[in-house]
Amino acid sequence: MLGKRCQGSTPDPQPHVLEASQMISREEILFTGKYTARNAQPRRSCVLLVEDDQSLRRYLEILLKKAGFEVVTALDGVEAMKVALTNTDVDIVVTDAMMPNMNGYQLSRSLKTTPAVSHLPVILLSALEPKDTCQDADHVDVFLCKPVSHDDLIVSIDNLLSRPRKT
Repeated sequence: MLGKRCQGSTPDPQPHVLEASQMISREEILFTGKYTARNAQPRRSCVLLVEDDQSLRRYLEILLKKAGFEVVTALDGVEAMKVALTNTDVDIVVTDAMMPNMNGYQLSRSLKTTPAVSHLPVILLSALEPKDTCQDADHVDVFLCKPVSHDDLIVSIDNLLSRPRKT
């Protein structure tokens, strides 16, 4: 049976040949961190989503995953700060403004003043207009009003992630 073909199968007329520009070098895979060893695909950006309302958190998590992001969630600022300090894959933080224990303003201030995570961009979601907030929003990169538009959120994330990373 060795060497026999299944009936009806035909050999490929021409094998698929990669162009030089399509090839990925071993060094690029191993040393840039741009590709995972398992499937040689670019690493997806990871969003830390901080929202105390369970239904809104789940809705935003699904929206972000459908947009191609990895998502890690937290219920409040205290939990989010722990996640940010221990999960080195986090690339950006999307947080609610009003939460128990540590609100979004306090979280953004803590993130920006902690050297290990000060590079993380922060998007703050609030039911209040920016002019109506009595809190200091100096540590927030983008302020979006609820209900947040899908497009506004994704565009804001993409814009912040495309900026050069502060070290």
